[in-house]
This record gives sequence, structure tokens and C-alpha cells, in this order.
Amino acid sequence: MCNIPRIYPCGYYRCPYLSGNQIYPFFPCNEDFWNSSSNFGDVPSKMGDSFSKTGESSPIKIKDYGPEPFVVDIDKATKQNETFRTALWTGKHLQLTLMSIGVGEDIGLEIHYDVDQFIRVEEGQGIVMMGDGKNKMDFYENVRDDYIIIIPAGKWHNIINTGTKPLKLYSIYAPPQHPHGTVHPTKKEAEAAEKKHHQ
Repeated sequence: MCNIPRIYPCGYYRCPYLSGNQIYPFFPCNEDFWNSSSNFGDVPSKMGDSFSKTGESSPIKIKDYGPEPFVVDIDKATKQNETFRTALWTGKHLQLTLMSIGVGEDIGLEIHYDVDQFIRVEEGQGIVMMGDGKNKMDFYENVRDDYIIIIPAGKWHNIINTGTKPLKLYSIYAPPQHPHGTVHPTKKEAEAAEKKHHQ
């Protein structure tokens, strides 16, 4: 690992641990730098949505970036998402999806037999339930901003939005659960696609 200094000005860092002693651009972590008028144009980005010349962030283009290397402000991307489910990154061994659950709505009772799932709530509140059967949901917990949920493979589960605004969360599946590029604008469309996908 290369420990990149946090206090140096924007520039290039020569990593002694990589072949060819390659040079990489890096940025310091202090707030003054991010708020400055530095030119970010020399930094390569496949997202096209990183930072402007004034240091202000622009909207993130929501699409599936997998399986290429990827960096994103996940809090911003999750809150920006308006679809029920959109895959943001799909690889061979895991998948990152964004979800927006409407007020009073839920993800839907489901089970992933061979998939472990990690969920983080970025905005809103809800209740998560899990169990060994559809009629054996014996695990209940309230969740809100900054809470995570771990769903082991083989557990029935559901998440219900109990708040007054959309429940914004992201989910990591390992291995991937949905086809690359999945976009489900609504829950109804997601259920129809899931039924077709698993037939």
C-alpha cells in the first residue's frame, strides 16, 4: 500500500511499491484545497462527474460502471437516486445497487439463497425484518440514516419505509444478484423483471 501524504499540495506521487515506480496524481484531504479554484482538468476520470474547477461537485451520472475500477461519493449518489433499484457497479464477485423506497412502501419479502447482502441507509427511516421462513420473521430492528443491515444468505427479509420521505439506501450483493445494467424505476417493474429473470 502507498501511504499518500495528506498535507502536500496537489501534485504527483511516486509509489515505490509498484512496478516501474509509476507516478500518480493525488489530492490532499484538507477542506481549504477542495474549496479552492484549483484546476481539476488534468485528473483522469471515467465518471465525468467529479469536481468542477471551482471545487463544487456536479450531479453523478447514475449507471452501471462495473467491472471497471470505480470511485464515487456513495452518500451523494444514493440520495440522488430516484429509482426503486439501479445497479451502480456490477462485477464478477459483488454488485452495488442504489434503492429509493417510497413512503409506506417496502422492498418486498424475499430471500437470496446463495447471496450475502450488505445494506446501508443514507436517508430516511424504516424497519427491517428477517427470519427463516415467510411466516417465521422473528428479527425486527428500526433503521435510519447511517445504519447498516447484514442479511445472511438463506434469510427471508423485508425493509419497510416507516418515515415521511423516501428511504434512500445502497445494497451490496456478493455474488451479484441482478443483471449488469439493471434499472427498475418502480417496485412493480422490479417485481416483473425479477419474475422474468428467475424463470
